[in-house]
Amino acid sequence: MTAGAAGRATTQLEHFKKTVSREYTGRFLFGCHFIESTRQNFLLRYGLSADTSFAEAFGTFEPVEISLAPPERAEERDFKKYYADDEMPQGAFINRLGVLEIPGSAHHFTRYVSPLRNAKTVGDCRGFPFADHYGWSDGGMSRQVERAHAAGRVASGWAGNQYEDAWQIRGYENFLMDMETDPAIPSYILGRVHDQILRRAIALAKAGADIIRTGDDVATQRALVMRPELWRTLIKPQQREVIEVAKAINPNVLLWYHSDGDITEILPDLAEIGIDILNPLQPECMDLDKVKRDFGKSFVFHGTIGTQTTMPFGAPCDVRDAVKKSKERFGYDGALIIAPTHVLEPDVPPENVMAFLVECAKED
Repeated sequence: MTAGAAGRATTQLEHFKKTVSREYTGRFLFGCHFIESTRQNFLLRYGLSADTSFAEAFGTFEPVEISLAPPERAEERDFKKYYADDEMPQGAFINRLGVLEIPGSAHHFTRYVSPLRNAKTVGDCRGFPFADHYGWSDGGMSRQVERAHAAGRVASGWAGNQYEDAWQIRGYENFLMDMETDPAIPSYILGRVHDQILRRAIALAKAGADIIRTGDDVATQRALVMRPELWRTLIKPQQREVIEVAKAINPNVLLWYHSDGDITEILPDLAEIGIDILNPLQPECMDLDKVKRDFGKSFVFHGTIGTQTTMPFGAPCDVRDAVKKSKERFGYDGALIIAPTHVLEPDVPPENVMAFLVECAKED
């Protein structure tokens, strides 16, 4: 909580509503996420207990996560035939999408083996056991939202990745080649993934969630990974449907969209279909001042503090300076949630994390 004008504590829910309404208050919502080893290094460095709440200790913005509840006896999906000829090294596992993840050489990174990598036609894809949330319950979601609001917190839920889930099931190179040469396969996979995203978005909107989160990493450091026309043909219509359906149910719900990299080419499209909060706005990839000038009335910024430069390689004074500049350049209208642009990896010094937290908490 933060102090209100009359000394009354302002809840994060109230602060969030002011932020998305572009009401400048001199204070900003902020937060960060760590891989576990980075979090433990930070806690050890400052003598904090393992169960430290960053929201309580530092005032970080931490919405309550709400989601569909799985059935008591969910049917287990069988992916064995897709990996009959593959070795299963120690530590390998099949994830929720049916993708085989094999431990990589660093930290939490894994190598993907895609179940539909050998598919030649749409027919080869039809028997694949895609995730199915239609047996899941939304019965407790409204109560989760009510409890969050009663506690002065924001309720947020994850609708899902569209392009990312689809390419992981098909294989990255295969999927991009298909988009150019034979869009029937990616269209089919995207459609099956979209069904589940729409199901979750509808449930979140009906429950009264404040934020529905979605998005895809559709860009490199320099440009989209595909021609913009392909994104507009195969992906944009499904993104539009999720937003239109959700907002028809709950006009107050806000759509949060994530993509790493330089997505400048599709910013007009994201504004057009109704994205409200844009994440992470990497300063290493995009001209953020221009984005603010051109789209400041369309998007609330969430991010802006570089995790490829400032957070791992800067000194604490550089982190403090980056936060100050973010407030000045992108938060002058109040429409800013400050955050590193990605999860904080082990190369981020604890001192830089502390500098970020302390500087963000200051009132202008």
